[in-house]
Amino acid sequence: MSILIYAKDGCPYCVMAKQLLQSKGVEWTEINIETDAGRRDEMIERSGRMTVPQIFIGETHVGGFEDLSAMESAGELDPLLGRTSGPAEKAGDEAEHRRVIIVGSGPAGYTAAIYAARAELEPLVIAGFQFGGQLMLTTDVENYPGFPEGVTGPEMMELFQKQAERFGAKIIMEDATQVDCSTRPFRVKIADRSFTANALIFAMGASAKWLGIESEQRLMNNGVSACATCDGALFRGKPMAVVGGGDTALEEALFLTRFATKVFVIHRRDSLRASKIMQERARNHEKIEFVWNSVVDEVIGEDFVTGVRTRNVKTDQIRELPVEAVFIAIGHEPNTKLVWDQIDLNRVGYVTVVPGTSRTNIEGVFACGDAMDPVYRQAVTAAGTGCMAAIDVERWLAEQGVE
Repeated sequence: MSILIYAKDGCPYCVMAKQLLQSKGVEWTEINIETDAGRRDEMIERSGRMTVPQIFIGETHVGGFEDLSAMESAGELDPLLGRTSGPAEKAGDEAEHRRVIIVGSGPAGYTAAIYAARAELEPLVIAGFQFGGQLMLTTDVENYPGFPEGVTGPEMMELFQKQAERFGAKIIMEDATQVDCSTRPFRVKIADRSFTANALIFAMGASAKWLGIESEQRLMNNGVSACATCDGALFRGKPMAVVGGGDTALEEALFLTRFATKVFVIHRRDSLRASKIMQERARNHEKIEFVWNSVVDEVIGEDFVTGVRTRNVKTDQIRELPVEAVFIAIGHEPNTKLVWDQIDLNRVGYVTVVPGTSRTNIEGVFACGDAMDPVYRQAVTAAGTGCMAAIDVERWLAEQGVE
């Protein structure tokens, strides 16, 4: 079965797609669309999409990484690859037991794994298909201690993962499909296997929010994106827009100035939430123009983005911006749907913990990182709470007499 991947350097979704295929033991041919301009046009013509990666298995166009992982979750990928799936779990099958299972990765999950593994707890990390968290979509990390020259998000997460594995953590690049916190030992399921654990650490992180308008969904992958790192270079020499006013939005805007003729930053207020240094960089950049007090009413275009229609929230004035790409950076929501009805959450879905600890309302269940932090949401604070969770787990297990 031939597999073809259209990709580019620095694309985290491309990396995740290739790791998923690698876990299946298959080989592929990769085409870098940046080294041959004609290949980009070929990709668009074949797939009808402008974003990478675009994956073809045989004559079947799978789509991007999210399409690939959705097929895996649905049990459709192995048959397409000509592989025989592992035996489905049967009622009564014995689950593999672990003292501690960490659900999620990123700086919180991997740090928890490092500390738990060094404590000889042999943690299992169910990292998810979108392993590494939001840092996998971050171009440059300049504020993490120990990296004076900065580091890319994917590079940092690779280092975290290797360090956790060095101390004996086992990492599975699959999504948890079910968690049962109702009885101990706790139970966690993935596609075809179950695990039990004396203790759980939730480190599911958060995901990007979308505008929720029809035109955004219709033009997804055809000019609408949430990853400037992945897709910015595909619109080289074109005007672009970023929606949002926080650090992520300004980071995206500054990154896009490498390729864009102009970058509009659309923000619903007249002041920014971003840090002062990011504001200063963006305000002083000649290619960046701010569109204040405005929201996006519509992304314009039939097959591909040709513009965006904004509305001033104070005057109702309508403005059309001639852009060919729109990047959404309006915040995040916690990935806690898996445990919505089992654990105490705040009104917007973040796990509630006892102040000063990682303990939840359920004995033996702990939480760390962006899944429980609606305030700071930084890589360094996520890593810190991951450390707290591992230490809390180690002490709690000792209290329970679990060696």
